[in-house]
Amino acid sequence: MNEKKGKQSIKFGNPPYILGAAAVAGPKEIDGPMARYFDRVSEDATFGKDSWEEGESEMVRQAVTLAIQKAGIVKQDIRYIFAGDLLGQLIASTFGIKDMEIPVFGLYGACSTCGEALSLASMTVAAGYADNVIAEASSHYGSAEKQFRFPLEYGNQRPLSATWTVTGSGAFVVSDRESDVCIQGVTTGQIVDYGVKDSLNMGACMAPAAAAVIYQNLQDFGIKPTYYDRIITGDLGKVGKTILEDLLSMNNVDISANHMDCGIEIFENEEQDTHSGGSGCGCSATVLAGYILKKLSSGEWKRVLFVPTGALLSTVSYNEGQTIPGIAHAVMIEHHEKKGE
Repeated sequence: MNEKKGKQSIKFGNPPYILGAAAVAGPKEIDGPMARYFDRVSEDATFGKDSWEEGESEMVRQAVTLAIQKAGIVKQDIRYIFAGDLLGQLIASTFGIKDMEIPVFGLYGACSTCGEALSLASMTVAAGYADNVIAEASSHYGSAEKQFRFPLEYGNQRPLSATWTVTGSGAFVVSDRESDVCIQGVTTGQIVDYGVKDSLNMGACMAPAAAAVIYQNLQDFGIKPTYYDRIITGDLGKVGKTILEDLLSMNNVDISANHMDCGIEIFENEEQDTHSGGSGCGCSATVLAGYILKKLSSGEWKRVLFVPTGALLSTVSYNEGQTIPGIAHAVMIEHHEKKGE
């Protein structure tokens, strides 16, 4: 049976599986260390379309379609899609999947959306409400910068704390059909606000929420950080990574030996001039679909705590001088020995 654990967690009695996954990324990501793990990349930031926004929707369409193909099923087998992005009213996701004729839940958790989507997809499958569900998240450097900050043509200077929004989409088929990767449980994050107002320091905004949900996961399941081969945050970058580890150490939790951040891994920060690292919904989604799942599928890693992190701001809240709260969701992903192996 599924079981509520502690304050914020669920342990699945019959864990759902990740049956297929796909990562699609853009031109800057091609030059990063993760490029060889992505399923599809494009040197054209618009993906053959007329705008960055349409290009992001095309990424979504490609990632979802490819994940379904890799799972060995057809779109008619998909019961629901949980998807989200950074754009107003989720236009990247909705326009990308509007012709698929699959019921959709649109999500917004900022850059934590991949964790939110995987959590809800897993809960839906584990509860028996669906056999196969898509979880998807995307972001695009051009469209996000235009919405949240400055036109690219402005050429504004960026502080060293700034992160670079990843152009990418990651899609996952969460299923009751057995595979070599399963989701054992989830810990849903709370909104945490430390009063940070700097939109060019996302790491500082999100690190407290990441620390809170990681600590709660360990408490709810009665485990230590060493239970996991890796504790993987979404896009804290170099600045946020230091803050996260410092915050956890105040509660006598040391993750320094097995902590990894997708925002640090996806770019060569110095060579590519991405400052603190990568960010955006597509950051953790593409690294999970392209890199992390391969490590788990092969059995090189047995257990991972996947913790995408999000900064809950909008152009409205920022222009009104509001603080930037953070949120993070933790997903327990494990290698599974298939029957007969």
